[in-house]
Amino acid sequence: MGKRIVIAGGGTGGHIFPAIAIANALRQQDPSVDILFIGANGKMEMEKVPQAGYRIEGLDIAGFNRKSILKNIGLPFKLINSFLRVRKLMAAFKPDAVIGVGGYSTYPVLRYAQNKGVPTFIHEANSFAGKSNILLGKRATRIYVATSGMEKFFPEERIMITGNPVRKNIVQQQLSRQDALNHFGLQADKTTVLVIGGSLGAKSINDVIAAHITDFGQLQLQLIWQTGKHQADAYRDRGKPFENIWVDTFITEMDKAYAAADLVISRAGAMSVTEICVAGLPAIFVPYPLAAEDHQTVNAMHLVNNNAALLVKDEQAPQQLFATMVQLAKSEEKKAELRKNIKPFAITNADEVIAKDIMKYLV
Repeated sequence: MGKRIVIAGGGTGGHIFPAIAIANALRQQDPSVDILFIGANGKMEMEKVPQAGYRIEGLDIAGFNRKSILKNIGLPFKLINSFLRVRKLMAAFKPDAVIGVGGYSTYPVLRYAQNKGVPTFIHEANSFAGKSNILLGKRATRIYVATSGMEKFFPEERIMITGNPVRKNIVQQQLSRQDALNHFGLQADKTTVLVIGGSLGAKSINDVIAAHITDFGQLQLQLIWQTGKHQADAYRDRGKPFENIWVDTFITEMDKAYAAADLVISRAGAMSVTEICVAGLPAIFVPYPLAAEDHQTVNAMHLVNNNAALLVKDEQAPQQLFATMVQLAKSEEKKAELRKNIKPFAITNADEVIAKDIMKYLV
């Protein structure tokens, strides 16, 4: 009988897609392994995980709302109900191991597993660890991290530097640029800009794109624009009339977007940076300024300092982002230089390394 593994977490693509990559790698290691995901009801994992072919159970859980104290009134009840639901799910599934990838559901699931003596594993994608992961890391069997220097958050002897897992269809890119462009209804003779502000969206980036929407055609540029959820309808309405612009809330097939793109504008979350390195694309990063310890700027500067990417600060985006994009789009020399310099930062086998290590503990 195969081993049983629970994977807990989600909330954003930066948590969900690495989790799915790890699940796929575990299945490759042992096709008999039985995997159950546990996520948060109403979050994107409840849609994306079943699309990837895995079963998921949801918890009614949410984080502390800093903007509205009144909305936190029901939080203690949600937490109690979540722990009760976790107890029921875990008692029924009887996992041999539990993996946490970050997000609201990680803490109650891993804490329950640790109290029951079940081996727990954490994947921390960022250079600055989240509070839940720091607490859970004290009793975790192993903590997989993307970068060095994480011993300030976790017990050093349990850390393993693996990089961040990337979806195999991005790592093993086999799609031609032409086929990818056809998918988005775009032309082969124009430079294609990919804009990805994360699954929730990036207002500063989106506002610049919306303000310059008519300029793309005049400059012989075309656009693949993932707006994210916030103000999605307004941005969609802005982009829809133009034949040279593909716009939607979310790009499901990111491998096609990367294959079609000649350059990318992105936030600098750990997973976005990791995927762009693997795709080998010239990039302009606009780090989210409110990220903990400004870790998105840290992520981006690691590449910028090696002449492997460009950076525009969030507050300077209205004045500088579009001009920087046009300059890069029109310079074949600069695009080639950035492509060459970003490639050495690509880590393509983190999912396999993590899966192999976890399976060692389950013999």
